[in-house]
Amino acid sequence: MAGQTKVSAFAQAVAEAAARDTEIAAFYRNNGYQPIWTGSQPQDLARRAALLRALSGAADHGLPDFNTAELNARLRNVASLRDLGRAEVELSKLFLSYAQGVSSGVLTPSKVDSGIVRKVPRQDGAALLAGFVSSDPTRFLKALPPKSPEYARLMKEKLRLDHQIAHGGWGAPVPASSLKPGQAGASVVALRNRLIRMGYLSRSASQSYDATIQKAVQQFQEDHGLTTDGVAGPGTMDEINTTPEARLASIIVAMERERWTNMERGKRHIWVNLTDFTAKIVDGGRVTFTTRSVIGKNIHDQRSPEFSDVMEFMVINPTWNVPRSIATKEYLPMLKRNPNAVSHLKLIDSRGRVVNRSAVNFNAFSAKSFPFAIKQPPSSRNALGLVKFMFPNKYNIYLHDTPSKSLFGREVRAFSHGCIRLSDPFDFAYALLARQTSDPEGTFHKVLNTGRETRVDLEQPVPVHLVYRTAVAPAKGRMNYRRDVYGRDARIWEALQNAGVALGHADG
Repeated sequence: MAGQTKVSAFAQAVAEAAARDTEIAAFYRNNGYQPIWTGSQPQDLARRAALLRALSGAADHGLPDFNTAELNARLRNVASLRDLGRAEVELSKLFLSYAQGVSSGVLTPSKVDSGIVRKVPRQDGAALLAGFVSSDPTRFLKALPPKSPEYARLMKEKLRLDHQIAHGGWGAPVPASSLKPGQAGASVVALRNRLIRMGYLSRSASQSYDATIQKAVQQFQEDHGLTTDGVAGPGTMDEINTTPEARLASIIVAMERERWTNMERGKRHIWVNLTDFTAKIVDGGRVTFTTRSVIGKNIHDQRSPEFSDVMEFMVINPTWNVPRSIATKEYLPMLKRNPNAVSHLKLIDSRGRVVNRSAVNFNAFSAKSFPFAIKQPPSSRNALGLVKFMFPNKYNIYLHDTPSKSLFGREVRAFSHGCIRLSDPFDFAYALLARQTSDPEGTFHKVLNTGRETRVDLEQPVPVHLVYRTAVAPAKGRMNYRRDVYGRDARIWEALQNAGVALGHADG
């Protein structure tokens, strides 16, 4: 009878402590309120030891500090079954906080930035606990982080940079706004020393901006998405003088973002990194096609969102159905000034008929009352160019051609209304069609030459991932960094700090 009383007292304590956490409460209801951490069985001790080991390494993953000292003190001071029940639930909460954090991220992306509309692959807490209990605890915990090579490389670079910061970082910043080949003096020496500390230059006694320094600057520029002219102009100098602590924050944010995409990405998939202004086709982990891209402007409601979907078809010779926001904000004011403005566009009434502009008093309409749709028929001048690539989504985002080719030569390419423009759309189309025809070019141009809007389905739909990575760890070479063009990573870093993530410095 006394034993039953003990069990029921412990169960009541667990039920009370877990009451506010539905996932933990569900787990303990299902297991009959049995202890998984605080019991006297060998497996309880093994689970607890494995969890404490994992928590002690949480900082290596850029996770918040888990206060294991406080937990150990609580376990030492257990004086009643009520205390034991509370400690049991506290351990389960710590486990879930770590397990969900390391596998799918600490933050909820959309709460940090409304442009990150990605669905995170978060595992149910009750299922995680049940899986843990039925597995080897150490192996289970080791299997939680993303398996992607990128995550492993980011983690390795995080630990390396931790160590370097603890030993003086990259030294003093360069005291110049710009430097160019042929110059000499103290600022050039400072540039040389910083490039050495960053790993771009071997030890050198050179006092002048010589060919060796120029080559090192070019390599630095390539790794940072800058024009590779070998001149340390203001933009390049800003990146050179960025602190290692700021770069470490970018790596920690990239690790969090990698956890948000801890899912099956598709053996073949399309990877659009907004900060890099590129779109890539990846086959079996290898990039098989790359093209430059233009992304949304850095203004409200035009920034390109982040999400994943599936590309199903392309439209050759597309009609541009002008979004209502563009029709009313940009074109209506022009039509009010001159009814014949933007004559390449057609006005369509509610019954689908083309409207004669001369019969319309545009000044009678506001943005709310404007009754017409605006369309641009297929042509080489069409805003979507000659082909668009569709992965139907509620954000109305897609990849497309453009007649504005000059923008692809810019270093920063944020000019669109949100959709992704491609520099080489025809080659992109050929690469996609090559999976379903022996003559992708011929197939594409046969349709193109009709001049008619035509949908071409992809026999094998391709996953598309619109991502935002300011820190990328290539398989070979040094870390690559990009500018935080929308300020999203700064917001994520602030949120991670608020959640308890810190820049941890290695001792050894």
